Amino acid sequence: MPGDFDLSVEELRVVARYAADCAQISLSTFEACAPTDVRPRHAIDAAYTFANGAPRTNLQRVAAQDAHRAAKDVGDESAQLAARAAGDAAAASYLHPIARSTQVGHILRAAACSARVAELDAGGDTAAADESLTDACFRATPTLVDVLLRYPSPRAGTTRVTQLMSELDSLLRRTYS
Repeated sequence: MPGDFDLSVEELRVVARYAADCAQISLSTFEACAPTDVRPRHAIDAAYTFANGAPRTNLQRVAAQDAHRAAKDVGDESAQLAARAAGDAAAASYLHPIARSTQVGHILRAAACSARVAELDAGGDTAAADESLTDACFRATPTLVDVLLRYPSPRAGTTRVTQLMSELDSLLRRTYS
């Protein structure tokens, strides 16, 4: 894979599995809101298909887009974020070896979306998001952190999800560097 540094298929599989594991946590929130819409579940399944050894194909790309469309089709913010997390999990297999902070979203945005879902489900209690980020930190493998450290840190941004993603990035860099 050409780019600013090497990124193996096995490392991409680790990233996809991490994102899928994080997205899986909030999937039930989407399914409770839209029980007949299977697009986010299919996106997580597509991420696991790649993570478990299948080639990266258009399946992941299409499933990611479909899950993001599902997010637009529901009115509930928690359900939207859960669907976005699923879409981000499928898209994680397309992480590029380009040293740009925007690429960190492929690694951590699913976890940040799930943390925001936890926060919203707890009535806006930030402790729920903090707990979710701590769980996401424990879920990270040395390989995942090694991949993360190849990228510059993302800026906190203005949305709660980008703030949570920045917090998780800082936590992982501080804990595992």
